[in-house]
Amino acid sequence: MNITQAQRIYMIGIKGVGMTALAQILKQQGKIVSGSDTTEKFFTDKVLSKAGIDLKEDFKISNVPDQVDLVIYSSAYNEANPEVNAAKERNLPILTYAEALGELTKLNKSIAVAGSHGKTTVAAMLAFILKQAGLSPTAVVGSQVPQWQGNALIGFGELFVFEADEYQNKFNYFFPQAVVLTNIDWDHPDFFKTPESYFDAFVKFLQKIPLDGFVVANYDNDLVRQAVTEAGLKPEQISSYGLTAGFWQLERMWLDQGSWHFSANGGEEFLGDFWLKLVGSHNVSNALAALACARRLGVDIEVIRKSLAEFSGTSRRFEYKGKLTNQVIIIDDYAHHPREILASLKAARDYYPYKNIRVVFHPHTFSRTKALLTDFGISFKDADEVIVLDIYASARETTGDITSEQLVEEIIKHHPKVIYQPKISDVVEYLANSLSRSDLVITMGAGDVWKVGDELIKKLGLTQDNN
Repeated sequence: MNITQAQRIYMIGIKGVGMTALAQILKQQGKIVSGSDTTEKFFTDKVLSKAGIDLKEDFKISNVPDQVDLVIYSSAYNEANPEVNAAKERNLPILTYAEALGELTKLNKSIAVAGSHGKTTVAAMLAFILKQAGLSPTAVVGSQVPQWQGNALIGFGELFVFEADEYQNKFNYFFPQAVVLTNIDWDHPDFFKTPESYFDAFVKFLQKIPLDGFVVANYDNDLVRQAVTEAGLKPEQISSYGLTAGFWQLERMWLDQGSWHFSANGGEEFLGDFWLKLVGSHNVSNALAALACARRLGVDIEVIRKSLAEFSGTSRRFEYKGKLTNQVIIIDDYAHHPREILASLKAARDYYPYKNIRVVFHPHTFSRTKALLTDFGISFKDADEVIVLDIYASARETTGDITSEQLVEEIIKHHPKVIYQPKISDVVEYLANSLSRSDLVITMGAGDVWKVGDELIKKLGLTQDNN
């Protein structure tokens, strides 16, 4: 049974951002959707409640309904999960999240946003533009979009914008009409053992684009250019963009009155000035990606200009959490790869040139920390202090043969002030006793490092004027 035929759907790990988005889409299609997850609270709890989706907390065999047409489970779980095991023992039709998402991509004019970095922002930005243009897209984004009050956009048009996650080569399940490719930068070394195997996954994904489809490719990135060439796409299928290269290209960018401004060209045509609520040159690049794709889809440039100015970003992407009563600014960022750290810290230094930047970094997965150790060592140059937590052991890896102490030793080679604090509670205590009004605290990582900022806010409070 496929996802279109199923009427009663049960989702294991439904609080995951992708799973919650998928649940909302299926519910909108008139299906009876329910699911289960851990007792831990996420922003998705409220989203599911608002959508009227039944949620059972804790995993139990008895949770799986007697009457169910299809079971979908998060890739965070396998047969060791009692509900996944029970579904398989009952021979119930079952799909992973990626397989289920892939089925949706067959039913719509699907636009996959792929790349090592920037997927969430570009996907949300593009979907926001398309919505403002009246095209009523559906979208699945990997983080909360405050302007949507969730991470899914439910539309009634033919366009479906989604993040195409390369991990475990989920590309195999997706069937895009178009691909936006932001960059290729070796990651997930636990699965892609070499940079070459990682690169090849993107080439094969581009080869899935049909003859009437297209790619929007970041030509600032040499590997993206190479992948587009090796994929054998025709010139008319390629829309290139970049800060320094490509058809859709930056003219100049500047920071003025707390906003990032830029001007751009489309070939020989000057497109005028744009401004963003987001910070950093990497977000200007993201905006160019969304602009290029929207123009390929026929959206008027003035709609794009207005939409980019109104788009407020996504959670955990250089998210301003507030200003403490002692005037310390708290920022939270998802950066967990050396290239992302460099980009986010450069944005912080440009935007807050006189602040004392104190970074709390939570390394994410043992394999990534080990494989990219040297790159991590040089990625904190724009920080005044680096505080390193113990490595976040994700569901995919519980142990490894590298430690945060070794990471600290590597960073110290290039940075004068690096401190190891094993636990979040240790960091909160350390910062609470050493903050000064000139400080900017940035929590960074794909795990739960955001709790540091939340705990400091609870402990010290926020100012009334929190802009």
